Amino acid sequence: MELTLLGTGAPAGLPRPHCTCAACATARGERARAATALLVDGVLLLDLTPGAALAAARAGHSLAGVRQVLLSHPHDGPAVELPAGLPTAGRVADGRVLTLLGGHRVRAVPMDAPGTGYEVTASGGERLLYLPPGGAPAGLPPENGRAVAPYDMVAADVVGRPDAVARLRAAGAIGPDTDVVAVHLDHDVPPGPELDRRLAAAGARAVPDGTTLTVGAYHPVPEVPRRTLVTGGARSGKSWEAERRLAAFPGVLYVATGGGRQGDPEWDARVRAHRDRRPGSWRTEETCDLVPLLAAEGPPLLIDCLSLWLTDAMDRVNAWDDAAWAAGGEKALRERTGALVAAVRGARRTVVAVTNEVGAGVVPATVSGRRFRDELGRLNAGVAGECEHVLLVVAGQAVTLR
Repeated sequence: MELTLLGTGAPAGLPRPHCTCAACATARGERARAATALLVDGVLLLDLTPGAALAAARAGHSLAGVRQVLLSHPHDGPAVELPAGLPTAGRVADGRVLTLLGGHRVRAVPMDAPGTGYEVTASGGERLLYLPPGGAPAGLPPENGRAVAPYDMVAADVVGRPDAVARLRAAGAIGPDTDVVAVHLDHDVPPGPELDRRLAAAGARAVPDGTTLTVGAYHPVPEVPRRTLVTGGARSGKSWEAERRLAAFPGVLYVATGGGRQGDPEWDARVRAHRDRRPGSWRTEETCDLVPLLAAEGPPLLIDCLSLWLTDAMDRVNAWDDAAWAAGGEKALRERTGALVAAVRGARRTVVAVTNEVGAGVVPATVSGRRFRDELGRLNAGVAGECEHVLLVVAGQAVTLR
């Protein structure tokens, strides 16, 4: 099955008309994207957009052989002029199956938002799933009593609805070899390397408008790093960056090392803000006992954060007291941090850990403050040395260190 992406942008395109944001300002030339439309084997058009005929011609194709035009979402604004010779565009009722003359089988997949997804199966058995902007499958019923088989390719709103990808992974509809292509790209993420980095973290990729792909052909799937350390200063956006890296994966175990603080409403508000933005499918565990979690098999692990874990570890060895520190506290702490670093090295599950970057500001005025700064710097360096991917977040922007 041959798929040509006539456009890969949001319904309003990228850049958006009259938008002055930084993403739209830089979406020029090859970075510009027309509204998403997919041409399948020259006979099926998924979503009719302005300029579709011209886009097809630029990609070396024609719409003359199109026998079915299906819409995936309500189209706002003025009606799109139907190119001469094309059949009338329409949407299909959820669950309905169409069989085209070329042997393609199209099934309408219900969504949890206004719109319709389409599962396209070619005569050779290759399977494509196309989802509308802002939509996630409302259900993936087993076929013939069996579990859903992985699609060869999924074209979806990966940036706007990463939870849709997570649902498909949980149902087995996205497997290790599924080619996940991001479409309906809007100005939420700056184009270029930053977009590629965020999509790669979700095991997805973006392609330029006019690209033709072969569904079912081998393509190297972006490799998701097994261990990632995200560091940065206070309110830099490091926690949000870490959460975003796992938003497209189901069943994530979120490990909160801070716990609760009696009588501290400001801390309670911080905890609530973190909880409210996590996907509902994630589980949360409040603990500083990280070594057993790192050693266990299971879904991805998000640890937030190592600086609070270190505070607890220093409390346990009474590291704030100079006499206790000299009498064995330092040695005991190094054993604890060494065990944590070794656990990160041996972890087989996907791990994303958050920590605070220290030492770039004013030297702490107290011995205990300098001790904490030094130990956190050592811990960060030790964990970073065991991670395939290390990010520094500054002013909400992630810089790749490794």
